[in-house]
Amino acid sequence: MSSKGVTFSTAAMYGSEVIDPALLADVELFSGLGEDTLAVIAAQSELKKLKRGDVLFSEDDEPSELFVTMSGRVAMVNRSIDGRESVVALMEKGDLFGEMPLFDQRNRSTDGRALEPSEVLMIPYGPLKRLYEEEPKHLWRVVALLAGRLRAMDGVLADSVFLDVTGRTAKRLLEIAGDTDDFALPVTQEELAGMVGASRERVNKAIASFVRLGWIEQRDRRYHIRNRQQLELRAR
Repeated sequence: MSSKGVTFSTAAMYGSEVIDPALLADVELFSGLGEDTLAVIAAQSELKKLKRGDVLFSEDDEPSELFVTMSGRVAMVNRSIDGRESVVALMEKGDLFGEMPLFDQRNRSTDGRALEPSEVLMIPYGPLKRLYEEEPKHLWRVVALLAGRLRAMDGVLADSVFLDVTGRTAKRLLEIAGDTDDFALPVTQEELAGMVGASRERVNKAIASFVRLGWIEQRDRRYHIRNRQQLELRAR
């Protein structure tokens, strides 16, 4: 994408903070873009700080930007008519979200809510539209991103069919833990239940069974995995 004669610095200023546009190169959608193009995108973007519980956007909002999580966690939440919530995706550092309306011109399909103090980079659709119009070869990264989204959704659907609540709870705990055996639950019990797709009572019962079996230890919202192998087997 051409900068059309406008000179951009190699870093974009957000209030008192300077962010290197090269950080965008680590985001799947922007990998492979040139430094000048990244500088143009960064210069038109804005860093937004969120407190726990802050709503970044609501379902059916008219969108104008996508987001990259710079720190913290942001949940994509669907809400039923009776107020129940389902966490359909958890966006952590480096994750991009809110891109679908850029391509289908429809409104937001979920709520976006911070689960802890977070920072997100807000990137307007405008410079991205110009990029894809002027250099359509970059749309292959969009295809790869959306294909990844479909694969992830296939996994979620498979879990809902083949795993019971206990299995889904084990899988979500392992996803939150990552490579470490000691971790703090970054969500409330209600939010964890939304990620599992079950009631809080059933999720708590599953966790209690893991404790009873000696697979994990629990102290408030802190956990220690004692038998990862058994937990992984239960999550299959």
